[in-house]
Amino acid sequence: MLAPEGVNATIGATPDSLDTVLEFLEARLQIRRGELKFSHAAKKPFRRFKVRPKKEIITLRKPEADPNVLAGDYVAPENWNALISDPDVTVIDTRNRYETEVGIFKNALDPKLRTFSEFPKWVEENLDPGKHKKIAMFCTGGIRCEKASAYMRGTGFENVYHLKGGILKYLEIVSSDRSLWEGECFVFDRRVAVGHALEQGSFDICHGCREPLSPQDREDPVYEEGVACPHCAGTLSPERARNLRMRHRDYRRNQGGAL
Repeated sequence: MLAPEGVNATIGATPDSLDTVLEFLEARLQIRRGELKFSHAAKKPFRRFKVRPKKEIITLRKPEADPNVLAGDYVAPENWNALISDPDVTVIDTRNRYETEVGIFKNALDPKLRTFSEFPKWVEENLDPGKHKKIAMFCTGGIRCEKASAYMRGTGFENVYHLKGGILKYLEIVSSDRSLWEGECFVFDRRVAVGHALEQGSFDICHGCREPLSPQDREDPVYEEGVACPHCAGTLSPERARNLRMRHRDYRRNQGGAL
């Protein structure tokens, strides 16, 4: 995604090809001034290459929330456990509901957002700068928290911290035996979720409603691979279900799978 405030991207490629792309982006956009993260996938994580110009990288609709002007303090992943274990710290997940249901830090507040633009209203209704003296926030890769911390600093919260590099960097460098993370981390590619050391997780995605599916979800009697899940079974129109079955059958045929 490209916006006046910056660039945010995930690219799947072979090592040589990735080096070429990164050199190009560095020459044009100086991406190494930001955060680069690396992980591995057994299969192509994306179906196609796509570039989207947007007004905001992450939509908040609060132009005054500018991380370049006012933002929270970065906390390195290796120092994150100590911060969120402090009983005086309010820990907040700034991601959307479908992401938080896959995994979350222990004892963190989940605003259950449908979209990030709901975050300011949730803060207004649930937090008070006079009572919540220390705020620690986290998100997938650290981008959302840049804006969230800028918004909160601008509305009177003085001690605002956010996890540098996000959950992904934490899972990359903090070992599972020291981790305060519970579950897996939703990612926006065909891996669906990753765990510690950024290994591919156990979740799949529903093609009917795009909800992440745990192994337990996929054992539910109403689950139909490629079509519906416990979240949407019974809500799909007959036409939608028929089209999904046809698409899944074509996919299996192209992959050489049994019908």
